[in-house]
Amino acid sequence: MTAITSHDNAKLKEIRKLTQRRRERERAGRFVAEGEDLLAAADAAGWPPVQRFCAAGSGLPGIEVAGDLLARASGLASGTRAAAVYEERWADHPQGPVCVYLHEVHDPGNVGTILRSASAFGAGSVVLGPDTADPFSPKAVRASMGAVFEVALARAGDDPAQLPGTTVALVADGGIPLAEAALTGPVTLLIGSERDGLPDELVARADTVARIPIHNHSLNAAMAATVALYELSRMRR
Repeated sequence: MTAITSHDNAKLKEIRKLTQRRRERERAGRFVAEGEDLLAAADAAGWPPVQRFCAAGSGLPGIEVAGDLLARASGLASGTRAAAVYEERWADHPQGPVCVYLHEVHDPGNVGTILRSASAFGAGSVVLGPDTADPFSPKAVRASMGAVFEVALARAGDDPAQLPGTTVALVADGGIPLAEAALTGPVTLLIGSERDGLPDELVARADTVARIPIHNHSLNAAMAATVALYELSRMRR
């Protein structure tokens, strides 16, 4: 197949739209992953690409793209040698036995890191609540280190009744130490925004309110979720 040599090529235009605009990703139901490691993770997870691209002369599989055109289409300005377009996948409902619910977590890097931690500690799903960053954005996909292809993603509103098992609101102050919570069966961790945490009304409706004892005020959303997932994993062992 002839290499793509024009910046105006329709396939490159699609990549640029998908990497730059959440609305375009949602409309098309597609996203872009960039870099050989991420594409290998997708292959390992049995997630076939719609189309795969590679830098001309790289020897990698895919449609060859000449010069720096592929890097210029990148959403990460990373000089990538490989990229692929994938169909988004959304679960019909949240899955346990451990689920992570994100409420107004605005930083896509945090969302991607939480996906990575969810995969590491065996969570069944990550659930996107209101005003949470797109897990299929370039920054989130890269931060997930391939976990976006492994962990089920679902959408939910702000009603804990939609979530599986015992709902645990993770807060900076108040509640009981998470290690002291009597948690058996399925559990959903509720993680709030980086700046404000969970809204009071959501905390009030949770089954349990818990904190991670630390010496300063708070952890960021990704760090808090990671520590909490580790603690749940330890408790279950």
